[in-house]
Amino acid sequence: METHSLAERPDLVDAFWSIEGDWPRFMLQDPTSERAYEAAVAGFPQLHLIVMDGERAVARLHAVPFGHAVDALPERGWDAAMQEAEWLLAKGEPPDLSTISLIEARVAVDRRGHGLSGPLLAEARRRYAELGCRDLVAPVRPTRKSAEPRTPAWEYAQRVGDDGLPADPWLRVHARLGGRIVALAPASMTIPGSLDQWREWTGLPFDTDGAVEVPGGLTPVHVDLAGDHAVYVEANVWVHHDLRAGTTTR
Repeated sequence: METHSLAERPDLVDAFWSIEGDWPRFMLQDPTSERAYEAAVAGFPQLHLIVMDGERAVARLHAVPFGHAVDALPERGWDAAMQEAEWLLAKGEPPDLSTISLIEARVAVDRRGHGLSGPLLAEARRRYAELGCRDLVAPVRPTRKSAEPRTPAWEYAQRVGDDGLPADPWLRVHARLGGRIVALAPASMTIPGSLDQWREWTGLPFDTDGAVEVPGGLTPVHVDLAGDHAVYVEANVWVHHDLRAGTTTR
């Protein structure tokens, strides 16, 4: 298998987009991502990686330039990173790549469990360091948090296994490569919608006020019947990779 950036292989853009994910439908309704996601791929091709197994695309990674200090990472996480990428593209100035934020790492559904995510992240670390990145951050969406939507996000993120590494599989991949959990992004992604929209997105009735759990959600959706709307606010976990320290495998 070979990994390329879209700057190296612009002919692989269609293959990049061909990798389907399995996020729940409502997760595709974030207004910030809907507006900025594709533009970031086109605007920062050197930061978008694709893994090819022969002629087939099996994994991809999104990232954007990010202008925040590690000790002052925004509470809006994913949305903040996407919005900043949008602003940078609007300015048309060469991006400062000293800090980069990961956005998403996606492995083809039938190739999960084959050990692709760790090598992809390691390759991203190497390539971004070569581009001058010193601090690589990520608003990580913990893989198994959806099984416990009412557990506080920070409590979940702090769980460790017998070896001292995070219990969550995706946080664990980051930690094995030297990533360090540094903060919570409590409002990383915000998805508002009318009750009819939420019914369409989830197939649920949305006929009660308050917190409603939805399949795939890391936290319940907040429902307001009188206001005819519901809002999903997802917390992610900020992870920091110090690329000046080199790759560290534990």
